[in-house]
Amino acid sequence: MSTTTPANSRSGAAHLLTAAAQEVLGGPLPVRLRAWDGSEAGPADAPVVVVRSRRALRRLLWQPGELGLAQAYVTGELDIEGDLARGLRAVWAAQRERGPRLPRLTPADRARALATAVRLGAVGPRPAAPASQARLRGGLHSRARDRAAISHHYDLSNDFYALLLDDTMAYSCGYWASRDSGFGPADAQRAKLELVCRKLALTPGARLLDIGCGWGSLTLYAAERHGARVTAVTLAREQAAYVRGQVHERGLTDRVDVVCQDYRDIEGGGAGGYDAVATVEMGEHVGDAEYPAFAAALHRLVRPRGRVLVQQMSRGHDAPGGGPFIEAYIAPDMHMRPLGETVSLLERAGLEVRHTESLREHYVRTVQAWHHTLEERWEAFVRLAGEETARVWRLYLVGGALAFEEGRMGVDQILGVRPGPGGDSGMRTTAHTWYEGLDRP
Repeated sequence: MSTTTPANSRSGAAHLLTAAAQEVLGGPLPVRLRAWDGSEAGPADAPVVVVRSRRALRRLLWQPGELGLAQAYVTGELDIEGDLARGLRAVWAAQRERGPRLPRLTPADRARALATAVRLGAVGPRPAAPASQARLRGGLHSRARDRAAISHHYDLSNDFYALLLDDTMAYSCGYWASRDSGFGPADAQRAKLELVCRKLALTPGARLLDIGCGWGSLTLYAAERHGARVTAVTLAREQAAYVRGQVHERGLTDRVDVVCQDYRDIEGGGAGGYDAVATVEMGEHVGDAEYPAFAAALHRLVRPRGRVLVQQMSRGHDAPGGGPFIEAYIAPDMHMRPLGETVSLLERAGLEVRHTESLREHYVRTVQAWHHTLEERWEAFVRLAGEETARVWRLYLVGGALAFEEGRMGVDQILGVRPGPGGDSGMRTTAHTWYEGLDRP
């Protein structure tokens, strides 16, 4: 006579886990669970979460919430069967309906949950954090820590980003200026670069400071297409080496200077400052307490009547910061705030904000394009960076696209000017002059 418990009996791991989770969450699970013993429980038509190992539960005991779930996912101890976006959308919808706070558990509730954890074999030493998780030391936003944070993400390897990005090597939100089916990610990036250059009113010989230049997409475009003289600044050594190589290859050594340094160490652009300053999706890395000084540097570095273009991600008033997963795996110590707060900080620094433009929906399409490339070239990414890192990026891109789609994150272009004598902005009065010649979506 067999003593084995049938996998789908009420004593199967999935049933025990579902019952415990529903008690903790105060409501039904929005997903179906499949456990390591083959048992399943939950709504038949819901996305299926596969718990492959008791270690996944142990992570959640030690690190409840988003970070514990992310650790289990990137290690493969937990997975979502089929469409990852559908699974995440179901979880986030349930969280919105339930509210941000979990119900308060009584001592008896906690005792039952612990008994279930013991029965499931989930109790044990704290699992080590995955190798792909950032490990930073030192004071928050010290120069050394910032350098390590940037290196964690951007020095992954130039080959990795070349595999992911289009030929512009632009790692920021594109501008989908056409609905034509032939208009692709590289077209959207070039449209964004042209939009930035026109908003900055670049002319041949204009001095542009590109803070956080990435792999040089804006630097190279502004120098080649608009004849600007560009100082490109990045803290990532891999990026600096790549941009220098492109500058040499394209014969732009007389127009472009690439500097690998902290933004806090940037010198002025000669007499009167730079004609224009751009910082594309770099301000999120500056930090909350440090942003006023960053805004002051933007003001100091541009000449009177010179323009400043800030493209930056944002979050709502109810969820500032970065988020546990983003800060642990993608952009350590990053901080996003509502658009209005960033505008206020720029204004307090002395810049006159002339125009803001939301690109939130554009980022949905941009990130979806990157995710499509990741899945299409999955085996190549795994060979290059390992499966754990590839899974980090899958979770990052799918989750990021949904966050922009649902309005939990945004991205905006903010155009400012440093007023000249008597408040002179140096800008023409014709509305939207920076859009001349550009198709609008």
